[in-house]
Amino acid sequence: MDNPFSLNNFSRPKLEMPENEKKLLLHSCCAPCAGEIMEAVAASEIQTTVYFYNPNIHPKEEYEIRKDENKRFCDKLGFDFVDADYDKENWFERIKGLENEPERGKRCTQCFDMRFERSALYAHENGFKVYGTTLGISRWKNMEQINDSGNRAALRYEDIHYWDFNWRKKGGSSRMIEISKREEFYQQEYCGCVYSLRDTNKWRQENKKDRIIRGIKFYN
Repeated sequence: MDNPFSLNNFSRPKLEMPENEKKLLLHSCCAPCAGEIMEAVAASEIQTTVYFYNPNIHPKEEYEIRKDENKRFCDKLGFDFVDADYDKENWFERIKGLENEPERGKRCTQCFDMRFERSALYAHENGFKVYGTTLGISRWKNMEQINDSGNRAALRYEDIHYWDFNWRKKGGSSRMIEISKREEFYQQEYCGCVYSLRDTNKWRQENKKDRIIRGIKFYN
């Protein structure tokens, strides 16, 4: 039986943002996570600007691949794309002392806080009343942790709201994979930072799997 929530069958609802706003600043971590969300807001005629601020991604070559893939899909949909540049020195300073924290631990909270603080500031300075993120669509992430960081950053400004919409519901995570395969996005195999790369390769070694070879794996 066909999945009623797949791209072929799902009828996208009309989404409403906080305060009935029609303009969204969307912090994006990568094209695979962004694809489903971008198509959903486009179907609701929400004027969306994608904000790429991810100084955690290591190394620089990996950062450029992920950024270029995201921009490629923005160009296809006609979305504005903001490259907030590679602020890695500040990122390493921000998470100093948390290098051995587990995934979803305190290091990730600091990483989310840093990226969302910059996103909320950009929204505040550029006429956006609402900002959101693509990070929560991934089942690998803790949605409560992400939303706590998103709301915390928005509270810095009276005029900014964080949109905590649950993009996973009604098959959102599955459609994310469908779109990634259709668009043949780059398929990264670790969260992004040097410590997630370290820990993923350690797990692979312990389970007799090949180490990650960056930059070669694409959906399909």
